[in-house]
Amino acid sequence: MPTNPLNADFTKIADAKHHDPFAVLGRHEVDGQLHIRVYLPSAETVRLGNNDVIFERVVGTDFFIAPVNADTLPAHYTLAWTDKNQQAHENYDPYDFTAQLPAFDQHLFGEGKHWHIYQKLGGHLHSIDSIDGVLFSVWAPNAGRVSIVGDFNHWDGRCHPMRSLGGSGIWELFIPGLSIGCLYKFEILNRYSNEILLKSDPYGQQFEFRPNTSSIIVDEKNYRWQDQHWLTQRGQRDWQHTPMSIYEVHLGSWRRDPLGNFLSYRELAVELVEYVKFMGYTHIELLPITEHPFDGSWGYQTTGYFAPTSRHGSPDDFRFFVDTCHQNNLGVILDWVPAHFPKDAFALANFDGSALYEHADPRKGEHRDWGTLIYNYGRNEVKNFLIASAMFWLEEFHIDGLRVDAVASMLYLDYSREANDWIPNIYGGNENLEAIEFLRELNTVTHSQHPGTVMMAEESTSWPQVTRPTWTGGLGFSMKWNMGWMHDILSYMSQEPIHRQYHHDKLTFGMLYAFSENFALPFSHDEVVHGKGSMINKMPGDMWQRFANLRLLYTMMYTYPGKKLLFMGCEFGQGTEWSANKTLDWYVLDYPHHRGVQSLVKDLNQLYKSHPALYAHDFEGDGFEWIDCHDVQQSIISYRRKSDLEDLIVILNFTPVPRHNYRIGVPEAGIYKEIFNSDSEYYYGSNAGNGMAVSEPKPWMSQLQSINLTLPPLGAIIFKRI
Repeated sequence: MPTNPLNADFTKIADAKHHDPFAVLGRHEVDGQLHIRVYLPSAETVRLGNNDVIFERVVGTDFFIAPVNADTLPAHYTLAWTDKNQQAHENYDPYDFTAQLPAFDQHLFGEGKHWHIYQKLGGHLHSIDSIDGVLFSVWAPNAGRVSIVGDFNHWDGRCHPMRSLGGSGIWELFIPGLSIGCLYKFEILNRYSNEILLKSDPYGQQFEFRPNTSSIIVDEKNYRWQDQHWLTQRGQRDWQHTPMSIYEVHLGSWRRDPLGNFLSYRELAVELVEYVKFMGYTHIELLPITEHPFDGSWGYQTTGYFAPTSRHGSPDDFRFFVDTCHQNNLGVILDWVPAHFPKDAFALANFDGSALYEHADPRKGEHRDWGTLIYNYGRNEVKNFLIASAMFWLEEFHIDGLRVDAVASMLYLDYSREANDWIPNIYGGNENLEAIEFLRELNTVTHSQHPGTVMMAEESTSWPQVTRPTWTGGLGFSMKWNMGWMHDILSYMSQEPIHRQYHHDKLTFGMLYAFSENFALPFSHDEVVHGKGSMINKMPGDMWQRFANLRLLYTMMYTYPGKKLLFMGCEFGQGTEWSANKTLDWYVLDYPHHRGVQSLVKDLNQLYKSHPALYAHDFEGDGFEWIDCHDVQQSIISYRRKSDLEDLIVILNFTPVPRHNYRIGVPEAGIYKEIFNSDSEYYYGSNAGNGMAVSEPKPWMSQLQSINLTLPPLGAIIFKRI
């Protein structure tokens, strides 16, 4: 019976400070005799399962040692033990299994090229020699010891220390007997400071409902998809020349149940999908559903880059939502945030006691505006983490695209910083060269691996070639939000109509750069929060005029070059500013003005999808031509939208004065039919309109033919030659 003081290795195990527990625990030969050593802090007695071999306790410790016969010992043995409450346990010894992560995977990860590293790192169901359990692995290169703690070991960091896989910085342990649903975290001891940290799994695929933060083991291969037809079509679709009308949604506040609780993903698969189909959108864009601790961040302060938030259900529930969308011909785009992450102690910040995912210097590693940390894009493992996250959503959840948040904050080292609060790049400039290369690689990998998916940039500056191919020096995004157009047009619309003639350039300036990028036109959540008011309350005038202005604005968006995006609630003119803490004001649809706006947006979606002139050349100058942009005094503009199949005439009157006998040039002789009127009585307008107009051979506005029209007040009309 060992009674001598513990040697250094045993002491380190007992103190939870050993970097290689396999050197101490498990089967070991000592002086020609095979011994099994176990460390079980809560055990009273231990024996080999199905065997008479009894382990002896090292006096005064929780170590148990037994000599065994190598010839009769099975390939993998079990330990049967009773705890201090006389409860019996039996399981395989975790320290009797070899390392599982191949060297090739470690090498790829170290190079930043392992796009499916999420299948390796984290906690995954695993089987060794037909023995089932969970294989845990985590990247923590500055740790002196890492343990898995959970509900299976009373969150005791002494029970399951992991093995270090050397220079890769990865730690690993297979624990037999664990299964779906077990809760876990990583307990990390920093090798230099001896600080102990308790961390959620960076690669965790499910988390507890907030405010709890434990990671949860999931069944990753259980869901059976039914969307193969959609995926096949998506891979063949020419998205640049097809309609894309996006309904932007925050799932937590779109609707709630009668008690104010969040709807589940499966409930949303019915209610939200039904509504979006009714409204005629082609895509749903979700504010971040990656796991996050704070509701007030709307998901933009992510802590779980591989997990749909538990607020609405399980990962398979979210798969069901996406699957249902696809079966109903709706695409799904996710907001995704590689620009920054929160400082929460349980997550990525200071992960192994060092600035691992972030920069140590706050001049490079901290966003002052948001109180968050900035990723170290130059570190291969960090870059790999982010690209693997993007790949995870596209591959494992069949997502159709990602909208990358806050790209401008990634591109500029001096973004929102004082002159002495940033560090120039190696050439002395303010460009973040590491972030640029990360974005190029991100877009290259996602587009090559998942053809037909889109990558959207929320980029608010004039950075060149955001949506141009990487081989021409671009960033490689599919689309960019047209923030300049959005700000200009909202500024213009906020003016009283009598003053709009002095701001006419805001209507026309956007066409100078409209085809320099592949633009999407966004009226997003950012425009209806933080004191900006609702869309309807940005409009001037009395109630009738405000709603007429809003209908006019939306008609311009749907007829202007670029894909379309509208935030939830804006489609029916919600009167109050959006709040993430409550459901939308659906009750306003009891009022005709609001129903009119909703009907208009519904009809605009159908009009947009059914007329190639409105979408076929969104990113090319061939699809747009001014008829007249100079009628400053009357605040009227007119233009053509064109495709190979048709030609539409759009006229917009930005004053509340109806214009009678307004002559407009048209390209061809014939009968022109008014196919849309934002002032229609169906939208609760004044119903001023034209029906049909016959052209006259009277040259006008550089056209050989012209038609004489009535322009409705604060109205937009669209004509097609029949």
